[in-house]
Amino acid sequence: METLISPSLLSANFLKLEDEIEMINKSEADWLHLDIMDGVFVPNISFGFPVIEAVAKQCKKPLDVHLMIVKPERYIQQVAQVGAMMMNVHVEACTHLHRTIQEIHATGMKAGVTLNPSTPICMLEDIICDVDMVLLMSVNPGFGGQKFIENTIAKVGRLRRLIQESGSHALIEVDGGVQAETAPRLVKAGVNVLVSGSYVFRSTDPIGVIHSLKQLRQL
Repeated sequence: METLISPSLLSANFLKLEDEIEMINKSEADWLHLDIMDGVFVPNISFGFPVIEAVAKQCKKPLDVHLMIVKPERYIQQVAQVGAMMMNVHVEACTHLHRTIQEIHATGMKAGVTLNPSTPICMLEDIICDVDMVLLMSVNPGFGGQKFIENTIAKVGRLRRLIQESGSHALIEVDGGVQAETAPRLVKAGVNVLVSGSYVFRSTDPIGVIHSLKQLRQL
């Protein structure tokens, strides 16, 4: 199965954002991952809709929007209006998760749910057949460049079994510490989508790095 690559804009050079987006357009990247942080749900603030709207106008790749914020349901319409392909919300941030997923789907977007490193896979049992993707955080969300949490490999295996046993068609995405050593192991464990920030954008050859990640295949 083909591995999808979703470089994380959080690690881009924001003084040269237009150049960074053009690099993504020319690369084999499948999506562009946008991390929206509010300084409340996570201890950092990233960027908001003015930046997202500017990126959406230039980026030719589908936008994979990850809201690390409280009450993400407040922004479903705004995310849809910029033309996002995927809106991803945290299980921990949504009181009425099923309703939020329904509202995301009603706009025509795909719906993803995210689990923090300490949140168990069992939290997804009653929602797994309603989502298009599950994002497993392999670092604690809020900052780029963190060390990969090893338990993620086993967690991917547990999620893969839940998807198979439930008949869900959800993709598995992983974000955090994805680089040359961890990426092959994640794909072997059953990951469909790799989010990579620092490894891509801080490389001397980001297009080459994306190409190398695209070569990874599930057995």
